[in-house]
Amino acid sequence: MTHSLTPRDGQNLPAIAAPPLIRLDAYVAEDGSTVVNGHLLDMGGVRRPNEAILDAIAMFARTLGAPVAATVIDRTVMQVARLRVYPDGSSRTIADEEDLPPGRERTAAEEAAFPPLARVERIIQHAQREELHAAFVLAGALREHLTLRRGAEDELSMEARAIEAYLAYLRGDYMLSTVLALTVARIRCRTDLKRAAPEVARATAAWQRLLDERQVATRGQELLHMWERLSAEGLLLEPAHQAMARAVRSRLDRNSESVPAPAAAPALSAGEGPIAPEDKPLKPTRRGLRRFTRRPGRSAESPP
Repeated sequence: MTHSLTPRDGQNLPAIAAPPLIRLDAYVAEDGSTVVNGHLLDMGGVRRPNEAILDAIAMFARTLGAPVAATVIDRTVMQVARLRVYPDGSSRTIADEEDLPPGRERTAAEEAAFPPLARVERIIQHAQREELHAAFVLAGALREHLTLRRGAEDELSMEARAIEAYLAYLRGDYMLSTVLALTVARIRCRTDLKRAAPEVARATAAWQRLLDERQVATRGQELLHMWERLSAEGLLLEPAHQAMARAVRSRLDRNSESVPAPAAAPALSAGEGPIAPEDKPLKPTRRGLRRFTRRPGRSAESPP
């Protein structure tokens, strides 16, 4: 049995005042790159991210004929905003506690409308065309929203983080790649040790490209503990993984002769430490946030 994604009234007409069933998502990266529902927006060099986001979401509300909800992660101001956007172009922000919980029907509708795996495919297509910036921003948006909704240990959240780590590696940002990949490895070591070795190997590959010897020491100690735990559990089976484990120990031994490990940062055992330390906390949304509040009929092209 199929059912409409549009809330309906008793006469089967769009119920304008009904709670939104569909929740869209938007993301503003630290460099201002803007994503709505897994699509990178063309800002034209002049549009502000908040206006572009509101225009895109209002267009969806007009097409649907009903209000829509939206969650916006804005890394330029370190904030997450919850929105209601209406077909007439107006919008308002609400506080976190006013937001509706997902619920089974809402979750099913959202995933049917904007499936995460389709977004992964789009990211891969950008990467294959060597559009690495676009792919990296889309991966970051996907990882941030999945982590916000599902938690860092969710399988889809980890997959998005692993993709982002790989794209950071391709872009030459080996520090970020190491941190992202280490988080995935840390979660695997905590939750499913038998599947951890490939993730530890990916983190090691990025770590091997680091040049900052203090980072080599601190990140390498955690990697070494991971490899040692896998070895102790009889899970270090692949010759390539065994070689990586030896390479980590050898580099740390060489590095310790010139740069001692910081005494204030003791080495972590495998799977210990904060789950995702690179996920900088976002400020909770405020009701009436002006940059996402718009009067009826307003748009980026409307006169002031």
